Amino acid sequence: MTVTVSKSPRKLGGSTLSVFPIGLGLMSLSGAYGKADDAEGIKVIHHAIDRGVTLLDSSDMYGWGHNETLLGKALTGGRRDNVVLATKFGQVQRPGGANGVDGTPAHVKAACEASLKRLGVEVIDLYYQHRVDPNVAIEETVGAMADLVKAGKVKALGLSEAKPETIRRAHKTHPIAAVQSEYSLLYRRDAEETLETTRALGISFVAYSPLGRSLLTGSVKQASDIPEGDGRGRHPRFAADNLARNLSMVAAIEAMAKAKGCAPGQVALAWLLAQGTDIVPIPGTKQAARVDQNLAALEVALSAGEAAQLSNAMPPGAAAGGRYADAQMKAVYL
Repeated sequence: MTVTVSKSPRKLGGSTLSVFPIGLGLMSLSGAYGKADDAEGIKVIHHAIDRGVTLLDSSDMYGWGHNETLLGKALTGGRRDNVVLATKFGQVQRPGGANGVDGTPAHVKAACEASLKRLGVEVIDLYYQHRVDPNVAIEETVGAMADLVKAGKVKALGLSEAKPETIRRAHKTHPIAAVQSEYSLLYRRDAEETLETTRALGISFVAYSPLGRSLLTGSVKQASDIPEGDGRGRHPRFAADNLARNLSMVAAIEAMAKAKGCAPGQVALAWLLAQGTDIVPIPGTKQAARVDQNLAALEVALSAGEAAQLSNAMPPGAAAGGRYADAQMKAVYL
């Protein structure tokens, strides 16, 4: 039996929004993975839209406003109506220390107004709480987000890096259309636990870092392959001993890609897409050619046996190194 992936739009939970099966994450266009060029970033966004991509994923903390401003520029000239615009709020800068999180109703509404202005739009299609605020009841935060829906400023609500209990409480306050968390062959444990809850509630799962921050593409073989200034240089999964262990597992993806005559990243995306039509991966890139390569994953067919083979080669919890540095891990899966 072959696992086939449909190119039909994937509905976002119980909302009115539907998106192409693969979206575009925009974080890398604001310097997260080394220097980025605004003109080239706009070209990448335009190219993705021209290829049929509809879900564009931003945040007010990507470049602290830069990313939303860039996206707003890219959507001029009639392109706004062709996309599902997603952005996030919640992370705040704390001078001299780590980022903070603010889920207070006042911040929710102020952040939305600021994002609308930077984006140059009247409504945000999908509005996420980027990180759960442990000091504010989720019912309060989502209640304020629901007010934005009532005011016509937001169409649908989402949560990012929320654990199952939080998702259930939020969904009782107002329907949640999508939950966004890291999910790939490299990172499965919390994601697959979350999926049990989102599926029970009819919520879609938007998978960020579906290529393991490039580890699953086979493009990084040693730490020196990471450019200076690239955030991956500080990431636990790319630390010397961890990197070697993780790359040993990636060999299974590379072997299957070679047999199928495609790129390793396409196999990794095909596996993720085959996990269910409620999953929408949002790989990010600074190159139009990479957009094409990622979208070609829709042409890669995996048999049920091949999908299982990949799952067994990279079982939940097998990755070496945390998803973030210890300090950042305190803010995820809350």
